[in-house]
Order: sequence, then structure tokens, then C-alpha cells
Amino acid sequence: MTRFFRGAYILWVALRYGLDELVLTSFSQPWLRRVTRVVTFGRSFSAPRGQRLREALEHLGPIFVKFGQVLSTRRDLMPADIADELARLQDRVAPFPAEVAVAIIERAFRRPIGSVFTSFETEPVASASIAQVHFATLRDRDGHERAVAVKVLRPGMLPAIEKDLSLMAMMARWVEGLSSDGKRLKPREVVAEFNKYLHDELDFIREAANAAQLRRNMAGVELVRIPEIFWDFCHPDVMVMERMKGVPINQLERLRMAGVDIRKLARDGVTIFFTQVFRDGFFHADMHPGNIQVSLEPEHFGSYVLLDFGIVGTLTEFDKEYLAQNFTAFFRRDYKRVAELHVESGWVPPDTRVDELESAIRAVCEPYFDRPLKDLSLGMVLMRLFQTSRRFHVEIQPQLVLLQKTLLNIEGLGRQLDPDLDLWSTAKPFLEKWMVDQIGPKKLFKQLRDQAPRYAKMLPELPHLLHEFLRQRPAGERQRRQLEDLLRAQQRTNRLLQTLIYGGMGFVLGLLAMQILIRIRFF
Repeated sequence: MTRFFRGAYILWVALRYGLDELVLTSFSQPWLRRVTRVVTFGRSFSAPRGQRLREALEHLGPIFVKFGQVLSTRRDLMPADIADELARLQDRVAPFPAEVAVAIIERAFRRPIGSVFTSFETEPVASASIAQVHFATLRDRDGHERAVAVKVLRPGMLPAIEKDLSLMAMMARWVEGLSSDGKRLKPREVVAEFNKYLHDELDFIREAANAAQLRRNMAGVELVRIPEIFWDFCHPDVMVMERMKGVPINQLERLRMAGVDIRKLARDGVTIFFTQVFRDGFFHADMHPGNIQVSLEPEHFGSYVLLDFGIVGTLTEFDKEYLAQNFTAFFRRDYKRVAELHVESGWVPPDTRVDELESAIRAVCEPYFDRPLKDLSLGMVLMRLFQTSRRFHVEIQPQLVLLQKTLLNIEGLGRQLDPDLDLWSTAKPFLEKWMVDQIGPKKLFKQLRDQAPRYAKMLPELPHLLHEFLRQRPAGERQRRQLEDLLRAQQRTNRLLQTLIYGGMGFVLGLLAMQILIRIRFF
């Protein structure tokens, strides 16, 4: 019954804001347009469709607000006006009572809050749709007082999201069943992606692990600070981390008055992002201004402070190799190779004509090469490529969409800090090193080095296996001689192969020379 009333309420909000008209008019079938005229009879909507959708999601509550935020990142699926409006969504959720937060903490740690923290501020410093944050102090293992931030999950979140997600999935099936246009929008895929993101954010152990990994990866980078996680005080519903002091990055006047170099700050943000992506393959994927602060402490003055690690992106070796080859072909203006890579990866239908895809990619990319570097927008190039991808039914990979969304955030933030920011020049050193690492001799040597223990174990066994094969399996004289020759050749090269794998100096010098040649040729 509760689900019925919730569904009825959602339907009422949808009709109030004209979401039915918004959905139906997106299809091209004449009969659906006739239905639209019937269901919207007597109703008029003066506000733009994107604004109506945003206001409806805000009205439906925090889960739908979060859904709108995720939906705004799928610019490959959403029209630009709707995506821009949804990007304005912010959490506008009142904090829940302090006594409820205390009860959640005491239930998580099975002891009174006074025995967990030496002090606890009941007034939350931040409140969002998923959780709220309180400041506190505790004693660490060495007995030192530590200032911490305590993130507490909003009560009743899991049952609430399960109900809303089931309704979203049902509506997605309806939209997908209306027409082929509905299928192209992939509503069920979008809801499934949102489901994953939301459940990941509801598990603070996962978020703490993300923060710990990023902190370890960025330990040698002085440009950024990531809070320490106190694992003895982490639970799926509660996360305790080092309290970080900083000024929100969008408070530019306050930063300028404090003496922060805003242009350097813009370059540093790009450096941090590309270091995470191209060096580590593990990046903070929710880098909007609300999650970024700037430290004013003397020992860390002007460094970034990253917060909220519920959403991170990862790149597999296949992703890196695919992107490396695409970047290489892109910089060489080899659009045919870019098209071939899309076909080879299986991201476009196998019957796609390479020449047509090549022509479309050329039309997107070529105009940007004749502009000054500071006028180039990598985000705009990606946006146009995604628009082209719809025409050719490209299967968009979620991890790359997350990368694109984060890149757009970084580029937008960087240009807000410095309108003359040259994103490409700032990123080029990382792209150079990344591509050489991915497709050059350094990558080959790394693979040989990583596989050396396995090969070293297998090679000594090969003569015995070949001998057993020759002894047990009858073969013709010619075949036997071939196998015996192979055995002798293997025995001769066995020691040479092991020497190669473990790093012969001549081979290493050859790799270095090839790396220099690749740098000269590609860049």
C-alpha cells in the first residue's frame, strides 16, 4: 500500500510539472504526439522543460535529486538544455536531529558516544541527501587528541531508496517500451547506473577505502591533501576521518584576499586530475566545487583539499590502451584509425562503415586544430564526439562517461579560476608520458618484468613436457624431427630468454632509445 501511495504521489508531481508532456514530445511517432495533445489538454507550461524537470525532482525528495545529479552527467543521452539545468541541482536537505545521529553512532560502535569521542559537536557542519557531518575529537592509538569529521548516514535511507529505485525501474521499462527512441535513451541502463552509484555511496566502508587508496596514491604530490581515515572508527553507517581545514574553492574573493595564486590553483587542479587518471587509473569522480577546498594553513598553503569519496572512477589496462591509441591517432589527425579503433573495440555495430565514421569524427575534430591552444576545449570536443556517437549507435562505456563527466567538471572549474587556462598544454606532459607508457617499449618491458616469475617457472618444465609428448605420442619421422629440433632450440634459448626477461642491459638501452624516438615522432 505504501508503494501504491508513493507511486500515486510521483504521478501527481509528474502531471503537475508536465513531465508526461516532456517525455511524450521527445518521440517522433505521430500517434504519441496525438496522445500528448490529449493528456496535456487544459494545462499550459510556461517554464522550459529542463527547469520543470529539475523542480519536479527537487519536489520528490533527496533520492530523486541525487538521480537528477547523476542524470546530468549522461550528456551522451540527454539534450544539452536538460543536462545543463539538471547540473544546477544541489542538495537542499534539512539536517536530521542530533540525537538521531548520536543513536546511529552508538549503535554502530556498541558503546556510549562519550567513550568514542572526547568531544562531539551536535550541530552538523554539512547536510546532504545521503549523510551529514559533525565535528568531533578523539584519542588515537598513541593517546593524542585528533580533530576529526564524523560522517553519519541519514536514517532509513536503504528502504527509501529501494522503493524509489523499483519505481524508477518500472517507469524506465515503460519509457523503453514506447518506441525505438525510448530504447535509444537506455533508461533502464541509466537507472541501473544510478542504482550502483547510490548503493556505493551508502556504504561508508567502501568510501573510506576509496579515500585511503587516493591518499596513498597521492602521497608524493604536494598539491593536494586527502584526509586520513581512522579505520578503528569506521562502519557502513559511520565514517570518521581527519578534520580538514580549508576554504571552498568557489569563494574566490576570500582566496584572493588570503593571497592564493588563483591561476596557479587552476593549473594545479588540472595536474592533480591528470595525475590520478593517467598515472594511477584511479580518480576522484565527483570533483564539483562542493567537494573541493583550498588550504590556508602555512604548511599546506594553496594546496587542494579533496572531500567526499563516494564516487571514484577506475580505468582498466584495456581502457588505458584504447585511450592511448585514440589520443595518438587524434594528435596525428589519423581519423581513420580512430574509427577503426571504435570498430575493433566492439563499441559500434560490426557493419558500421569505417569511412562514414571517419568522416564524422573528422568533422568534429578538425575545426579545433586551427585554433589557438587557449581557445580549445577538450570538454567541447568530447561533447561533440558523444553527439556523433548517437548517430552511429556507439555503446558508451560507463567508466569513460564518468571520466568525461569529471573532465568537464575540471575544465569548467579551471576556466572559472583562470579564463585563459590552457588545458591542453597543462595536460600534455601527462598525455606524452601516458602514451609512451601504454604503447611504447616501457610498457613492453614492464609486462616482461611482471610476467618474469611465471615464465621462469614454466620454461624449465618445457623440455620435460616435450619429452613426454615425444615418448607417449607416436608421430611420423618428419614430425618427430621437427619436435626434436624445437626441443633443442628451446634448450639453447632458455637461458637467453631468462636473461632477457630479467633485464639485459643492451635490451634496456634499446628500449630507452626507442622511447626517445617515439617521443620525437609523436610530439
